[in-house]
Amino acid sequence: MKIKSAKLETVCGITSKLPENDKVEFAFIGRSNVGKSSLINCMLNRKSLARTSSQPGKTQTINYYNINNDFYFVDLPGYGYAKISKEIQGKWKKMILNYFENSRMLRVVFQLIDIRHEPSEKDVQMYKTLVGCGFYPIIIATKSDKIKKAQINKHIDAITGKLSAVDGTPVIPFSSSSREGRDELWEYICEYAEYFSEDEDIDEQ
Repeated sequence: MKIKSAKLETVCGITSKLPENDKVEFAFIGRSNVGKSSLINCMLNRKSLARTSSQPGKTQTINYYNINNDFYFVDLPGYGYAKISKEIQGKWKKMILNYFENSRMLRVVFQLIDIRHEPSEKDVQMYKTLVGCGFYPIIIATKSDKIKKAQINKHIDAITGKLSAVDGTPVIPFSSSSREGRDELWEYICEYAEYFSEDEDIDEQ
């Protein structure tokens, strides 16, 4: 995938109205500090388009990145960050749920899970929430460079087992450092972008 342009186009906070986009949206969700911003920068060959930090909870808004004026990457706030009040956590949860239920152009959700650890209860809850909203997320197993190659399949099995993932759910080992999984992820995105764009064209006729 040749990245001709990539820009942060829209930022939605807790009280913001969702934009009326006319292009397919791909959403990225995961626990705080799982590597969402690093993944987006890696995918787009940018160093700091999406702001990264060792401090969890950096992404506190819904950030829409316009890619080649063809589709959007949507970076969602991380969940499971303990150092914010329950009131704010509740507002973030409501904001994210509103996005899943009401975004007209959301087509695919990628749920990021740290490959080194078994999914947390919040990971499981989010997976169930997505399925309940009609999405069957593709799993991105981040930080794959942190474990031995021989252990990857074992860790993937642990992830799908804990999530009770739907049979056939794709799981992509990914590393923003080694760029493992980048090409495979782009294959999914390009395939879905083309499919859903054609689908939208048919609907408009």
